[in-house]
Amino acid sequence: MTCSFFRLLVAVAALYAAQAFAGDAPVVEAPAGTLRGEALEGVNAFRGIPYARPPVGQLRWRPPVPAGRWEDVRDATRFGPACHQPPARPGSIYAPAQALATSEDCLSLNVWAPAGADRAPVFVWIHGGSLVAGSGSEAMYRGEALARQGVVMVTVNYRLGVLGWLAHPRLSAESEDAISGNYGLLDQIEALRWIQRNIAAFGGDPDNVTIVGESAGALSVMYLLAAPSARGLFHRAIAQSAYMISSPALRETAHGAPPAETAGVELARKLEVRGLARLRAMDAQALTVQAALAGFFPLGVVDGQVLPAQLVEVFDRGQQAPVPILAGFNEGEIRSLRFLLPPAPADAAAYEATIRAAYGELADDMLRRYPPPNLDEAMLATTRDALYGWTAERLVRSQTALGQPSYLYYFDHGYPAADAAGLHAFHAAEIPYALGTVDGTPPNWPGIPDTDAERRLAAAMQAYWTSFARSGTPVATTAPAWPVYGETRAYMAFDGVPQPGEQLMPGMFELVETVVCRRRAHGGQPWHWNVGIISPPLPEGVAGCP
Repeated sequence: MTCSFFRLLVAVAALYAAQAFAGDAPVVEAPAGTLRGEALEGVNAFRGIPYARPPVGQLRWRPPVPAGRWEDVRDATRFGPACHQPPARPGSIYAPAQALATSEDCLSLNVWAPAGADRAPVFVWIHGGSLVAGSGSEAMYRGEALARQGVVMVTVNYRLGVLGWLAHPRLSAESEDAISGNYGLLDQIEALRWIQRNIAAFGGDPDNVTIVGESAGALSVMYLLAAPSARGLFHRAIAQSAYMISSPALRETAHGAPPAETAGVELARKLEVRGLARLRAMDAQALTVQAALAGFFPLGVVDGQVLPAQLVEVFDRGQQAPVPILAGFNEGEIRSLRFLLPPAPADAAAYEATIRAAYGELADDMLRRYPPPNLDEAMLATTRDALYGWTAERLVRSQTALGQPSYLYYFDHGYPAADAAGLHAFHAAEIPYALGTVDGTPPNWPGIPDTDAERRLAAAMQAYWTSFARSGTPVATTAPAWPVYGETRAYMAFDGVPQPGEQLMPGMFELVETVVCRRRAHGGQPWHWNVGIISPPLPEGVAGCP
């Protein structure tokens, strides 16, 4: 047998083997290129799909550059690396089972599509993690369950921490638009553009895209609602535990925050790194960790272009995307986020005195709503409402004012392991129910019991979420009708079973709105977790504020 004939036999065998392998796996020919994924039960999964080029070297701290088309069949059976982030805090209920592999080459997304899908609604999940941590590859965000409900689910990675949100005058000078920061948000927008170009090849409908996020993912949803360059890339929005806090402005002191460019210069000084070239040359993981230790806190930057104004201002003006919304929050948001709370006062008398000194004529309202007999519960509720409760209701009120169907929820569901740990309805507790990933929670997560009641609640929430993505109306055939927020201020409570109600926490929204309005009018105070006993003296009533 000649060598050339032997090589021919090997080539033919390899060709047949490749064809056999391809026959067992789903293959999609998208405009971006051909991908080979993994066939699951009734679902085709495609992982680690690049939507932008690696933002390394001179591309670090620049807007994302669309990924080029690949020529060969791309293996899409493995997740791409997460974006650089600090190590998870040991013992945290949010820490993944194993440390995430990280890289600057992290701008990828993952697709789960029903087998045989054709113009199915698209459900784009934006992970949380304070814009510091997280990944679209986490087990709790898997898309199989929702894909089996008939939607194409997409999870997205975006730049985090200092690599995703740094503003600096030298970076602004490089920019054609003379701006910097918001790179993580620009990544999300680029991912939505990729979805518009490619999702039809997976069976998704580019004209029916819902953006969904929890915590910092829900903050991102609000940024996308406010960003002019994201307009038309999505058609509905779901915001789970969003927080509409004040943001830094690019070149001005705003609401107690220094200019974002100045904060970038100060960070470089703290890191003892002179010059943009040296910052770009730093090891990405070392830079990420050192910036976090130096106090860099990522947020969207009000630059007049990507983010034209503070979120509250955009929504007050009705300049956000006019799309239906589903938004809500959890009863125990702060039970797992106690780092947001200050030390408790010595006793009820000290608590009351501090509240009266800070809130003036609003102190009686504060003490009625957050009474001192149980100081821990009062402090938990004060911060919960200031961050999450007020934001959820503000979102549905704002979209209602635009004539859009809007739906409010309140997750107050507990189960034995969570309640025993003092984590009733904690921050993110609704995710495994809504996404159908009860079996994908992190190892330190309070175990959800495998009972008929838990399965029924999860099935109802998945039905509501996916039907909203499909039609803009949340419907679950085995659960109550979910009324629009409207004039009755209707909502859906999830506490064991879905239960509709009206007038959630009467007076809560108005009280927090008054506090925020006065701080906005004053101009020198942020609005976030600086409430209750750590509130600065509240400005007195001003024109336009209650």
